[in-house]
Amino acid sequence: MESENYVVATIKSWNIKVYNDIIEKYPGKWFLITDPKELTVDNIKLINPKYIFFPHWSNIVPDEILNLTSCVCFHETNLPYGRGSCPLQNLIANGYKETVVSALKMTKDIDAGPVYLKEALSLEGLAEEIYIRNSYIVAEMIKTIISVNPKPKEQVGKATIFKNRKPSDSKISSDKKNLQELFDHIRMLDAETYPRAFIENGSFRYEISRPALRTGEIIADVHISKINGDDND
Repeated sequence: MESENYVVATIKSWNIKVYNDIIEKYPGKWFLITDPKELTVDNIKLINPKYIFFPHWSNIVPDEILNLTSCVCFHETNLPYGRGSCPLQNLIANGYKETVVSALKMTKDIDAGPVYLKEALSLEGLAEEIYIRNSYIVAEMIKTIISVNPKPKEQVGKATIFKNRKPSDSKISSDKKNLQELFDHIRMLDAETYPRAFIENGSFRYEISRPALRTGEIIADVHISKINGDDND
């Protein structure tokens, strides 16, 4: 029996590492796409995959590709709650300590497709630590999907939509009530390519990362830059 072809499309280093360490060793022939320019109808037709998995992908997938094969994305909420962008950041901002990862079939409507399976995910730690932990959970979910070929089930319940976060939302506001809220704001933004938490004072911008919450204090790294240029004056 001829083996199946599969594609993993991702742009994040932690997902690429898990692909190289784990996923590409699964049964079948595997292809990795890390550049959105490579996700073309012609390439997908050439590979002819049974599934395309999108562990972390920021670009809209064209309908032509969605119609070619089963496309599966992974969303860090208990769908239909929390459709939309930045699920991890929105969950932490709303006080959640844990969530689930939903593996769903992609449709033209974002995060609205039927769900293959869900797995628990802790929201403890820095954002990048959560994403790394999530990448291993996703790898196991991919293994289950290619092994069992579950039939996805339509989402049940009232859908809620998370707002799209802007870089300016990373600014630390003055309405933080306690150190826990401040810590959560800093840690939820502490990941590769995400706009770090920051404050501005006069001509300077202070970007804060690697926070550690201690009794009565937060210890963190601070990167200071001039708002209007890189002069050393």
